[in-house]
Amino acid sequence: MNVQKKGNWLMFEAPSSWVGLSLEQAFQTKWFVPKKMLHEWRMTKGVTVNKKTVPLHTIISLNDHIGVHIKDETIEPIPTYFPLHIVFEDDHVLVINKPAHMDVHPTHPNQTNTLANAVAFHFQCEGIYSKVRHIHRLDRDTSGVILLAKHALAGAVLDKYLAERTIHRTYVALVHGYVKQKKGTIKAPIGRDRHHPTRRRVSKTGDTAITHYERLQYDKQKNVSLVRLTLDTGKTHQIRVHMSYIGHPLVGDTLYGGKPWIDRQALHAISLSFPHPLTNEWITCSALPDETIFGNIKRGALL
Repeated sequence: MNVQKKGNWLMFEAPSSWVGLSLEQAFQTKWFVPKKMLHEWRMTKGVTVNKKTVPLHTIISLNDHIGVHIKDETIEPIPTYFPLHIVFEDDHVLVINKPAHMDVHPTHPNQTNTLANAVAFHFQCEGIYSKVRHIHRLDRDTSGVILLAKHALAGAVLDKYLAERTIHRTYVALVHGYVKQKKGTIKAPIGRDRHHPTRRRVSKTGDTAITHYERLQYDKQKNVSLVRLTLDTGKTHQIRVHMSYIGHPLVGDTLYGGKPWIDRQALHAISLSFPHPLTNEWITCSALPDETIFGNIKRGALL
């Protein structure tokens, strides 16, 4: 299904799987449109079929051309120029390779040096009147691919996919020591550390957290292991806490016992796979990590 954005409208030809459904049924079951957005379209006459405004109970026929209105929003946060490494982009989603030492979004009103500020500047240059919607987060000092939505509908669908764990993320990390088990799974609940404002810890009363790891390489001279990691859950600092918990803190992660050999934790989000929010096409994006930290490693060894 090809969904084109023309001004404030998303235009597409109804796929065969939509035929016989009402517009409301299709929007709810095929796109998972939230009730609030459906109500807004109903009140503002924001849906057309073959260029004519229609009610949402209209039954879809073969070859119908459907349009839905996406309202303009104030671009926020404050647009600020910073060069972006765009991995993938269309009218609906944006995947960025985030550098280390950059927050994903502002933590105070006047902050302008975040990824969200840079994306807002990109939106402004492209004439996209939307607030910045990051679907998931990366720690300030973690680099790698991150997914953003370019309008409210895409954001709502991707938020649902994230909650259902349909969005898959893969990381690579350098950790201290030799990880003896080639592959393993860490199941240990994570909660806040009462003695430190930002640190997390494994706690019996914490939230469920599951991390899968695989040792890819071992450097005997430096006594570090290169590991690939995937998550079944997305808790704050999950990889950092779990690897420290099993005795292999990340290189550079002084908060969790790593040695300060570099000025950041050696963690990179290397790939991201997700179903497109509107076309359902499966999309996989990847970006290699910084060679100065991870070395000149072949892509095939990491993915």
